[in-house]
Amino acid sequence: MTATTVDVNTSPDGTLVIHPHGALDAADAIELRRALVEAIRHTRPSRLVMNLSDVQDVDPINLGTLAAACHLGDDHQVAVFLDHSSAPLADQLTAAGVPRHRLRHVT
Repeated sequence: MTATTVDVNTSPDGTLVIHPHGALDAADAIELRRALVEAIRHTRPSRLVMNLSDVQDVDPINLGTLAAACHLGDDHQVAVFLDHSSAPLADQLTAAGVPRHRLRHVT
């Protein structure tokens, strides 16, 4: 992603963790979508976690991308979770279509 750095790790239980840092804006939209689709459709971990603890802002395009990733994960038997978001970001994600049970550890 252009303005955002991203760490990607696989935990011992096979969970793929994507940890972006910074703001997810329109410049990041294509790369974020590509990374999530690649992970869900091709890597196919049992769980995919987006750790949002270091994300300051998410624009509307990327909010929709994160919501779509949850539904795409359901289609491909990959549980997608969005962890450590702020309460205002959790509200935005819910409004964008992220199911509330996909949001964990809201601060």
